[in-house]
Amino acid sequence: MTPTRPALAPTDTDDGGQTLTAAPRATGEDACDTAASTSSVMTPRPSSPSKAPTAPPSSRAGERPAPPREPLAALEPPEPAHLHEPLGPDDPLAPLPFNPYKGNRGVMRAWNALKYSIKGFRVAIREESAFRQELTLAAILVPIGVLVPVEPVERVLLLGSVMLVLIVELLNSSIENAVDRIGLERNELSGRAKDLGSAAVTLALLTCVMAWGLILVPRFGPALLHWLGAR
Repeated sequence: MTPTRPALAPTDTDDGGQTLTAAPRATGEDACDTAASTSSVMTPRPSSPSKAPTAPPSSRAGERPAPPREPLAALEPPEPAHLHEPLGPDDPLAPLPFNPYKGNRGVMRAWNALKYSIKGFRVAIREESAFRQELTLAAILVPIGVLVPVEPVERVLLLGSVMLVLIVELLNSSIENAVDRIGLERNELSGRAKDLGSAAVTLALLTCVMAWGLILVPRFGPALLHWLGAR
């Protein structure tokens, strides 16, 4: 049995200093009471190191806990109800009605386009007096443009300028009918749309006059003046 060294305790002296003296040994009962109190204060150690609780990463010293993540559906703002539910059939957000002729392809699409074009010509001749006048003028100028002795490029310009007048007149008539479909009352924007279409027709007529004048006058102008002077 190894002898135990006596415990040393500091003791005050008469001159104000301290000396180390042997502390009195505790008896058996005192030692048992001290050991019991010490064992009651100590916390029990875990039975297995693998089962020891560990602090989550967010609770470490010096780090702020991460905020909880919200689902993406909660972050997106809700869409207005009127985007999903049209107010009525005249609402611009309402789905377009089914058109059985829109999905036609191939030969049927070309055949339907030809029928609609013929129908458009009939409506223009029957309803539009300006188109009838320009069509009469084209019936006179087209044969002249085909028979006159000019270069091929000049012939194309003569005939193309006449066709341009008819095309612009048809577009102008379609704009006027679309505006009248919206309303027959006087409106500044409706009048402006019709005026712009009329200006386009005027420019097409001026183009036709310039093309015919610049091509035919230098070629046949002197001979025509000589023939008129001889008479």
